Parts: sequence; structure tokens; C-alpha cells
Amino acid sequence: MASTVISQSALFSLPKTCQFRKKKPFSFVSKRAVSCKANSGKENKDESSSSSSSSLGSFDRRDVLLGLGSLYGATNLVADPFALAAPIFAPDLSQCGDANVPLRKSPGTNVSVHCCPPVSTNIIDFKPPRFTKTRTRQPAHLVSPDYVENFKEAIKRMKALDEKDPRSFTQQAKVHCAYCNSAYEQMGFPSQDLQVHNSWLFFPFHRLYLYFFERILGKLIGDPDFALPFWNWDDPGGMTIPDIYVDPLSPLYDAKRNPKHQPPVVMVQGTTTTTLFHGKEYRMGYSTDPGAGIIENGIHLSLHKWVGDPNQPLKEDLGNFYSAGYDPLFYAHHANIDRMWNLWKTKLPLPHCDFKDTDWLGSSFLFYDENANLVRARVGDCIDTKTLGYDYKDVDLKWLENECGSTRKTIGKAKNPLPGTRNAFPLVLDKLVRVDVPVTKKSRNVVGEEDNGEQVVILQDIQLERDSSVKFDVCINVTDDKKTIGPGHPEFVGSFTNIPHGHHHHGSKLNTQLSLSISNAFKGLQLEDEAKVVVTLVPKEGEGLVSVGNIKMDHIRD
Repeated sequence: MASTVISQSALFSLPKTCQFRKKKPFSFVSKRAVSCKANSGKENKDESSSSSSSSLGSFDRRDVLLGLGSLYGATNLVADPFALAAPIFAPDLSQCGDANVPLRKSPGTNVSVHCCPPVSTNIIDFKPPRFTKTRTRQPAHLVSPDYVENFKEAIKRMKALDEKDPRSFTQQAKVHCAYCNSAYEQMGFPSQDLQVHNSWLFFPFHRLYLYFFERILGKLIGDPDFALPFWNWDDPGGMTIPDIYVDPLSPLYDAKRNPKHQPPVVMVQGTTTTTLFHGKEYRMGYSTDPGAGIIENGIHLSLHKWVGDPNQPLKEDLGNFYSAGYDPLFYAHHANIDRMWNLWKTKLPLPHCDFKDTDWLGSSFLFYDENANLVRARVGDCIDTKTLGYDYKDVDLKWLENECGSTRKTIGKAKNPLPGTRNAFPLVLDKLVRVDVPVTKKSRNVVGEEDNGEQVVILQDIQLERDSSVKFDVCINVTDDKKTIGPGHPEFVGSFTNIPHGHHHHGSKLNTQLSLSISNAFKGLQLEDEAKVVVTLVPKEGEGLVSVGNIKMDHIRD
């Protein structure tokens, strides 16, 4: 079997500005990688490592790696210079159990949902095909009538497959359920669930998931150039649910959507640091949910909650991870999330590069391909969409001018912010809370043209029940409590959102943290010389169900 460590050829297929130099063997104590800047020789600062937790010590984890034996090529791991790396391994499908789904109206009560895929003993390591043509994913509200008919036919044929066929619509929907609701345990760590949300696995898992879903659809209609559409919710013209998904007679329709909602206000944020964008590191043996990136915890979750039907027991379909894949709109939503990853690297100012950490690149997942073969795909396989044979249609980015660093306009200095109301932690968010947060000398290093970093506010030790539906907004230096602050206002810096999701091994309590970039707000409100800022937390859902252990300011950089 092939080693789980990413191959040299895969590593060095990265763009030249994002490659790293081979170093001495990694250990669990010190993870080292090189800056995104070409030939700088400057190493990345891993700002997330101190917050991650492991169930075993470093030597124990090494023993587990060796103990995996021939299943994952432990001999190769020992000989490889990255022998002590700990990527998340693809799960053992034969050990899949029922997913754990919290009941929304009965806190503390979970139901078991069977999400396990068919088991195959023949696993093929994924090798991207050689594509002669790049498929173009287009905005769903702009696709042609001919495209709509082909798309409808593809979904119709997928839904007509036997449910035991791993390519069927039901089985494809179950992929998300299993990976997101604790149907799998981490390989070698049966006391740790496997979770692809709230960490650096979020973007690559969903990219690969959609890739195989798209390829199956193309195969079913005999069109190798078929590409999924994306829900262009970052553009005013595409913000509503696209018309192709609202015809009750269409296979693209899903009845379990909120019929009352109007389009939410969308805020797309950029960030210069890799961890703020992708999320916190998540290695073999780590506890789940170390912390989501700004896109995952922002617009991603907001639209899941916005579309889900509140009249359903578990807010199905899009409103719950276990059922989200049953709504065809899910795949358009995540296609645009995937597009955000592309835009972050190619359109936003300053060079943005993905992690070069081999634990990220070597983490792997299992999917069934268009030929019903079970395939092991790694994060390193999906860094570039063109390697997977697709790209996105260029459309106007009206939000880019307002959200990207040096182009953000200064609106004037914020005067007389409302004073803090509480400074004793932990803070229970049963009502609006304002907290005075010192701006340390280190965190006053405001982002400049030569400083590829971010001013951040960090909410630590966020605790809530995993089955709680919670949302609160985070603002800074609000001057009027009567003013509604939201996306588009300079004081608004982001939100924390939790969609109920069950876990088998971690009890009912979720403990995580939230890091939000406030560089643009600092510039827009002219706070560079302030000794403190007032952070306001505004409960939007689940008042009194979440607490925050500490709030601090920092300046981080890759």
C-alpha cells in the first residue's frame, strides 16, 4: 500500500511561490514550514499549535503510526524524512457506525442515523486524470436552458440509481452525513471522532466531495465536460436561491427549505493569513473542532441555517449537516465556497498560499468515483482546481473593493465607543455584552504593505452544548446600542455560528475558539493609536447557551 505521506511529486507540483524546502524530520513538538514568500527563507509561525489538543503524547502517537503496519505503509513512514508526521488518515469503512444527530427540540437527546457507505476492500489511490479540456463552473442564475435540462437529467438519473449503488443520490448525500456527524473514528485513535468541519480540512474535503459528485453526474449523462453550477450569492444578481432550484416538479427541487426567508446580507471577508482562512490545524489524535476559518464560520454556516426549514424536526435539509446533501442546492452552495478558496489565492491583493504542512497535505478521505471504484484522495491532490480539470467563470467581484486591505476606504475615527459592561470571565451570552480589550504593543503593529499579517480578535474557550443552535455577532467600538450593526458596517467583524452536530466520544460539550480579522476595521475606524477597543458580543440565537472564556487582541502572520 502507498504511504500516507504526500509524495515529493505532489509537493512540488505546488506553485513555486508556495513550495517549501525539505528539512530535518518533523516531530509532534515542532512543525516547521517555509513562508509563502519566494526565497525568503523565513519560516511560518504556527499560531494555532498551542490551542490544539491531542489525546496522546508524542511518543505514543509515533507508536500508533508504527502500529498501523501494512495497512498504511508504516515501514515507509519510518524511512521517510517526514516519519513523525500525523496526517488524518482516511477512515476504515468497515468500522463505520451510525451517525449521531442531536434532536433540536429535545436538548441532550440524540438520534442515530445510518449514513455508512458500501464497503469495498479494494482501495485505489487517486490520480487526477489528464484532462484535455477545462470544465467551467458557471453561476447558477446565468446558465443556459440547455444546461438546465442536462443538469436536471443528470440528477434525475442519479436519483434513479439503486440506493445501494455508491453513486446514487442517497449514497452521495450520506457521504456528508458520515464525515460530519461522527460515523467514523480516527484511524488508530478509537477515542477520537473524525470530523471535517471546524478545522483546516473543511475546504479540501468539500472540494474533493464535489469533484467526485460532479464526475458521477457527467458519467451518467455521457458528458465528460459537465460541470456543476455555483450559487453566486456574493453578487447581488445571484443572491436569491437560483430559479433552477425552485420548480417543485424539477429533480433540483427540495421541499425542506425555509419558505419565508429573503436573501441574507452577505459579507465576504479576505484575510492574508492561512490559518484565519482555512481554520486551525487538525492532526491525528487531536480532538475535533479546533476552530473554523472565516468563510466556514461565516457565510458558509449562515446560508446553511438560512435555507434549512425551521419546521422540520432537525431543521432539514440544509440546516443540518446530516441531511444537507439531500438538497441539490447544497452542491451549488459549496461550489461557491470552493470558488472562495480560488479567489483567495488568485484575486485578492497580496500573495495567499495554502499550508505547506505535510500533515495537511497528507490527510486523506475515501470517495466512490464515477466508475463505482473506492478511491483514496489526499488534500495534496486538490490544491489546484485545474489539476482536477475545472475552473470558475470570471464574474464581477463587487465586494472586493470594500473588503480587501489597502482598497478599503477610511470612514473616519470612531468617537466615544460605549463602555464595557463586563470584564469578568467566563462571559455567559444571555444578553448583549461589551468588553474592554487592551491593545498590546505587539498587537499595535498594524498591517502595512510589507507586513503580510492580520490584526485579530481572539475569543478563547467558547463553550456550548454541541446540540445547541447558537449564533452571536462580534463588533468593535460600537457608539450606539440602538443602531443595528451587521455586514457592511465597519464595526462588524464577524459571527460565531454552531449548527447542532453530534459526537460519540467527546460528550455533549463543545470547546472551541474563534479568530477574526479586524485589520480593515482598525483602518476604517482609525484605531491604530488606541490603547484598548471595546468588543461587543450580540446574541442572535441561543441566548444564554454559550459562554466565552477570554477575549484578547493579537497580530499574527504566516
